[in-house]
Amino acid sequence: MSEHSIIDICVEPIELYKLLKISNIVGGGEAKTMISEGNILVNNKVEVQKRKKIRNGDIIGYNGETFKVAYNPTKKSAEFISTVVSATKNSKHKKRAKSKAPVNTSESVTERSKRKSSSV
Repeated sequence: MSEHSIIDICVEPIELYKLLKISNIVGGGEAKTMISEGNILVNNKVEVQKRKKIRNGDIIGYNGETFKVAYNPTKKSAEFISTVVSATKNSKHKKRAKSKAPVNTSESVTERSKRKSSSV
């Protein structure tokens, strides 16, 4: 059996394109392209699914090199942390329904309607 370089992941499973980006096997913009072109092997099979779930023990092949994935929850790279932080920020920017104005509970609905009608 040949010797593999080890890629430590701290989240399992991880999507293939994210693994390639975080481990610097290919650049961030190149990862999806390399996968869709069939240049990446997962467990010695050509993989074209960008979001293929990669787990501990999987073997990744690219450009004649092989990498073994190892789950290590204590080892988080700075790039992984920044990726997670930016994804979290982006998810908070989703559009949400606006809430109604707060209702003052000290006066009843009939008192407010009387006040409105008297001011007109």
